[in-house]
Amino acid sequence: MAILLHSLSLHPPNPKPQNPNKPKIVSPFATFRRDVVLRTASLCFVSFIIQNPIQESLADPLKSSKPLRLGIANTKSWFQFFGDGFAIRVPPDFEDVNEPEDYSAGLSLYGDKAKPQTFAARFQTPDGSEVLSVVIRPSNQLKITFLEAKDISDLGSLKAAARLFVPGAATIYSARTIKVKEEEGLRNYYFYEFGRDEERIALVASVNRGKVYIAGAAAPESKWKDDELKLRSAAISFTIL
Repeated sequence: MAILLHSLSLHPPNPKPQNPNKPKIVSPFATFRRDVVLRTASLCFVSFIIQNPIQESLADPLKSSKPLRLGIANTKSWFQFFGDGFAIRVPPDFEDVNEPEDYSAGLSLYGDKAKPQTFAARFQTPDGSEVLSVVIRPSNQLKITFLEAKDISDLGSLKAAARLFVPGAATIYSARTIKVKEEEGLRNYYFYEFGRDEERIALVASVNRGKVYIAGAAAPESKWKDDELKLRSAAISFTIL
């Protein structure tokens, strides 16, 4: 059983229908496919959906070619948002659009359990075309195990974990492991930059105490060229506390 990170964006006012004659995309990881049920209304929502396993035929881009140097902006002057166990830098023109937790939504006759939030944080540009989101999920939703995941590597290598975070039909432009020194040692983050359905996404994932933290910045391909530095930098600023 595999869990797919379906999209990191917001619904546009008029969703653009998919082109059934769109040519097949070849990933730098190598070609891999599976049948999935995709709800692609497209620009902008984060969701996890359970799908059939895909073939483990991803080729490691770090072995097939030398990874390109990532362009990163200095984000120290940006507002730093602190969430539940994480922090992330928010670009100056982004607005907080996350809905407050609704404790009444999960009320029942036998308990007062609150409905879990879809987003741990969500920000977007005024026109809604670019989005920065954070989601948190139990690690056993991504990989069935009786052991508590303590590091992202517990979900597999950079190559193997791609099937958990990247849609099967996507083109992966960059993938790498980022190591951050902490008091207790090194923490690993997996970074993926990929495109699908005329949208580009920069994603960073890490694990802490059995929870998977995922930050993603997304924009249409038409805007990525102008704003990729800002969006990629926002995603990479993501930090586990």
